[in-house]
Amino acid sequence: MRSRSIREDTGMNDESQTLIFVYGTLKRGFCRAPFLSDQQFLEEACTAPHYALYDCGAYPALVKDNTTGIRIQGELWRVDARGLELLDEVEGVAEQLYARESIELESPLISTGVHAYFYLHDVSQLPRLGDCWTRQT
Repeated sequence: MRSRSIREDTGMNDESQTLIFVYGTLKRGFCRAPFLSDQQFLEEACTAPHYALYDCGAYPALVKDNTTGIRIQGELWRVDARGLELLDEVEGVAEQLYARESIELESPLISTGVHAYFYLHDVSQLPRLGDCWTRQT
């Protein structure tokens, strides 16, 4: 019997739905979770060990780090086009605070097609966090 992917299990239409990995204030129970309230939570997820989180105070910054990166814990969501537009606005994509890019998850069932919001500013003066954002603001 063949393993089914998240896309098959949810009936996901690639043209109108996007898989988003969230790792900070958008997670369930956090201050920006209401922006995902009409979207579909799929599962808790973990990235491949190629990333780092930094502390920006009220929110975390995710960056790629192929040298000393670790696995980052978060959540996987199925988001429709309207929800994606809202998230881009909330995450400051137009202001170039974050960019939505592909991210590699640890799960072999989800090897491609997942996006996350990556921080675009210098993190050299920010404290590095562990594998999970836990601060409630």
